[in-house]
Amino acid sequence: MCSHYEAPTHERLLAGFGVTPDRPYNEDLWPTYSGPFIRLRDVESAEEGEPEFEALVGQFGLLPFWAKDRNLGRRTFNARSETVHSKPSFRDAWKKARHCIIPAAALFEPDWRSGKAVPTRITRTDNGVMAVAGLYDEWRSPEGELVSSFTMLTVAAGGHPLFENLHKVDDEKRSVVILPNGLIKDWLHATPEQSMEFCRLYPADKLKAEPRPS
Repeated sequence: MCSHYEAPTHERLLAGFGVTPDRPYNEDLWPTYSGPFIRLRDVESAEEGEPEFEALVGQFGLLPFWAKDRNLGRRTFNARSETVHSKPSFRDAWKKARHCIIPAAALFEPDWRSGKAVPTRITRTDNGVMAVAGLYDEWRSPEGELVSSFTMLTVAAGGHPLFENLHKVDDEKRSVVILPNGLIKDWLHATPEQSMEFCRLYPADKLKAEPRPS
């Protein structure tokens, strides 16, 4: 499970995806913080010549329409692929295929092999931006504000050469769903029936883990 990650800069987003949000966001992200996510642009409202994607800023921690306040996001920042279709917090976004990409320059997880938690920074070996598969939703606050939010999809990672080493020995091993660059468009266009096809582990040889500088 991932509760802490680093978002890329506006410049890296623009270089990698051709879009960037028109407002500031946090680069060091924890649940309920605001970060960037990328989705397909609404073709009905798009102007001629606009990119296929659009980048928005939303809360890390999905807020379904029935949420009472933003604090629900402290429990909805990750969605298990095995139960995402049935969990009340996620099932509407899953059913409607509200797919998004959550760009991550790095993921942060604890390495417990020494018996103590060693903060570890996970990146792509080519230093590219990771495209994490996610779901987004929109929520209307009691004050009337329309708030975008998102969650990262996760899969079981037992036996994965990298993610097997993270978290405590007896903890369940999980990984966020990191998409190869060639599947980004496919994920954003996928139907609800196709969604599970993308919930796979990312190859360990394309990732590196290093102790996080203090």
